[in-house]
Amino acid sequence: MANPKILPCDEAAIRAAASVPACVAHRPWVLVAAVLGSTLAYIDESVVNVALPRIEADLRASLAAMQWVVNAYTLCMAALLLIGGAAADQFGRRRIFLLGVVVFAVASVGCGLAPDVHSLIAARTLQGVGAALLVPCSLALISAAYEEKERGAAIGIWSGASAIAAGAAPLLGGTLVDHAPWRAIFLINPLLAVPTLWITLRHVPESRDPHAAKTLDLAGALLVFCGLAALVYGLIDAAVRGWGDARVLTALVAGVAGLGAFILTEQRSRAPMMPLALFRLRTFSGINLLTLLLYGALGGAFFFLPFLLIQARGYSATAAGAVYLPFTVVLGVLSRWSGGLMDRFGARGPLIIGPLITAAGFALLSATEAPFSFVLLSMTVLGFGMAVTVAPLTTTVLNAVPAERSGVASGINNAVASVGSLLVIAALGTLALGVFDGSLERQLASANTSPSVRLALQAARGGLVMPPLPASLSAEERQQAREIVTSSLSGTVRLALWTAAALALASALVAALTIPRRGPRLTSHAGSTSCNQLG
Repeated sequence: MANPKILPCDEAAIRAAASVPACVAHRPWVLVAAVLGSTLAYIDESVVNVALPRIEADLRASLAAMQWVVNAYTLCMAALLLIGGAAADQFGRRRIFLLGVVVFAVASVGCGLAPDVHSLIAARTLQGVGAALLVPCSLALISAAYEEKERGAAIGIWSGASAIAAGAAPLLGGTLVDHAPWRAIFLINPLLAVPTLWITLRHVPESRDPHAAKTLDLAGALLVFCGLAALVYGLIDAAVRGWGDARVLTALVAGVAGLGAFILTEQRSRAPMMPLALFRLRTFSGINLLTLLLYGALGGAFFFLPFLLIQARGYSATAAGAVYLPFTVVLGVLSRWSGGLMDRFGARGPLIIGPLITAAGFALLSATEAPFSFVLLSMTVLGFGMAVTVAPLTTTVLNAVPAERSGVASGINNAVASVGSLLVIAALGTLALGVFDGSLERQLASANTSPSVRLALQAARGGLVMPPLPASLSAEERQQAREIVTSSLSGTVRLALWTAAALALASALVAALTIPRRGPRLTSHAGSTSCNQLG
């Protein structure tokens, strides 16, 4: 488990490393450095969502800008994750890890000091670059330092610490947002970066993969970045300009063309960051499509949920952060149990049932005016569904390919999870703004409101936060304005949550159609066969 978005654990990085284990005395320090480094990225990614309503209101930004605050980070993470791992193997995992921590810390300071939303988005972009460098290195450092018989225990500690960080981050972020400026959430990272850098410089040995490719797929990384960026820009800008606008259409066409060029480049590259031959394997293609849909649903739901809880239902940011605790705790506690389910029944059943339970969790979250206890129950159901899913998903990714390809297969699956979140947040944001603005217009047209209320609520268009209400409004007018915005906001976020439920249901259908009944179990003979299939 990584964070409230819960990317599939990149356990295959353990197998991919090919280094001589470090001196025994260094191993605890390596583990501490890896935990601190991964915590940097996981905490930051978790706390930002809880702060989005406050950031939007404080910077007088739009929902589209908030989408970019999240997506700028996710875009760089998704596009550069694979090349970050390849660079670590080639140039040194310690060196790339240090670079990632420094970049992430400097970018975090930039986020905390950002004078406007454009500066914040730029700093978040740089944060994503840093995360793409340090995240793939954290497990690789453990893999290089520990011998195979001790590696499982070390990874268990790393996973447990990650679970604690993931569970505490939204609550910590909410508490900071309630009692300090929202900028404080970004200034946690430099404090964590200092001991991370000190430990890594003094106690972590360098390691490389002697068999790593001597070249990096820079062309592939640039094309996938530009393609995804253009596609997301078109999806987000459509909310403001409309689908028929020339700029929107140009961006969408450029995005599709960029991704098409990426596929052609990967086919011809000697050392592709994404070997397309893996997708000839039906199970591998199916499990990645499932990941795209399910993690897209999770990313979209978690983006909109704080707006519902804080703006529509009046929760404090601390209470909104506490809502995530059952999800994280259930997922962390039951992941090992779900791995046992797969050993007993195979992957297909859990990968169908888990997304179905997850869909039910999204549907429960959409309940109108639900009490706090019911929201906690809904998040518990959501966490249970993901707990049933995550371990079989990760194992199926690894089992679907030959052992020597497991590292890149797991990296691809992590990237696909990020891309799913990226695209769903962009598309759902456009849908949500249209629904929200339309609901405002309908209610203003049907309600008996004064011109002053109508004028005040024009400022609510384009965002999902309560606009500042003029002091000249009477108490009755202010109450009426709040009820109109709250009703429109609740209906909009409920639609987003039902869309997430539909995506989760679609992922269950994908599992039913593509995952074998007992799942692929590669022996050395089967691995040889798979190699032949891959050509």
